[in-house]
Amino acid sequence: MSDATLPVVDPAEVGLSAERLARISGILKADVARDYIPGAVLLIARNGKIAHFDAIGRRDPAAAEPMAKDSIFRIYSMTKPIVSTAVMMLFEEGHFLLSDPVAKYIPEFASLQVGTEVRDPTTRKPMLQLAQPRRPMTIQDLLRHTSGLTYGFMGETLIHKLYQEQRIDGHRGQSNEEMVAKLAKIPLQSHPGTRWEYSVSVDVQGRLVEVISGRTLGQFLKERLFTPLGMKDSGFHVPDYDHHRIAEPFPTDPETGAKVELHSVLRAPRFESGGGGMVSTALDYARFLQMTLNGGILDGKRYLSRKTIELMSADHLGEIPGIEAFTGPGFGFGLGYAVRMSAGLAGHAGSKGNYFWGGAAGTRFFIDPSERLFAVLMIQAPGQREHYSTSLSNMVYSTFDD
Repeated sequence: MSDATLPVVDPAEVGLSAERLARISGILKADVARDYIPGAVLLIARNGKIAHFDAIGRRDPAAAEPMAKDSIFRIYSMTKPIVSTAVMMLFEEGHFLLSDPVAKYIPEFASLQVGTEVRDPTTRKPMLQLAQPRRPMTIQDLLRHTSGLTYGFMGETLIHKLYQEQRIDGHRGQSNEEMVAKLAKIPLQSHPGTRWEYSVSVDVQGRLVEVISGRTLGQFLKERLFTPLGMKDSGFHVPDYDHHRIAEPFPTDPETGAKVELHSVLRAPRFESGGGGMVSTALDYARFLQMTLNGGILDGKRYLSRKTIELMSADHLGEIPGIEAFTGPGFGFGLGYAVRMSAGLAGHAGSKGNYFWGGAAGTRFFIDPSERLFAVLMIQAPGQREHYSTSLSNMVYSTFDD
């Protein structure tokens, strides 16, 4: 296990403005003061050195203690890049090809069908017309979200309702194996490889890791990533002795008044969701991001090759549609990350080649290889995540002073 930490330096040493970095903290403090968010932890690093690391507001709006830099957050879909990294570690070891059918390793997927919603000619009620997939779902499809799978909460079609009825999304009382077995009985939303659609594909990746490695997903991640990387506070639950460090949301959304409920992380779940089940801290996640930005190496230990990181952070969609409805214009998708395709088009600051993702409770990160920079923002405020998903990069790029 590595005990090294990322060094903290004067921002000027890495070409960032201390005054402008303080301005970001000021913006977040103002958001806390107006009860827009309960608190936040922000970490910005460049050239392998931390230029800004700040904890703002309260860890729990129901408690008095302030937010701490080591507060533990539910990171939801920021779990995905970690699990895709684990998949690619197995890829490098020759266990599979990206073009391999998923059914080669998860046999339940051999009988998948595609469901098209049509009207029953007699009753005029909606029904599913089933057809064989034009080609099998591949491991590459899982990694780039072109599998034909979906999320139950993403719509109200008959297929989405089947996901809801079968409790496919995030039901912590099922094992990864049980979840995949249920999922395999539900028709695909689209033919594999024809459309990008955000989905439980990374949960299936988690099961793939289990099948190939012979370990649970949690065991594999701990042995191959968390322990050697020094990510001591990352996993699928928070141990009893650290419950006091868990960051919590407001009980109701400050803008809509809707009740806010995040899943409990006090006990180990049966379902180790590769798509959204993890907890982490800003510094733990920063170590993962620095390893990735370094081309797969940190503190002298290699986790992936530089070329594998380049493959993951390249666009794998080409002309396949769907991503723009989720991210806006100017983006593609790689193997675990959204990828910025040009300096322009997008409605927020950034560089061509940036790759990034976020979590449903408000967490967010991006990596800029050309500037040797990454940023991670930890917040537990689901309703405000869209605001920070664009404002984070605007705020960070405003601090450049080189």
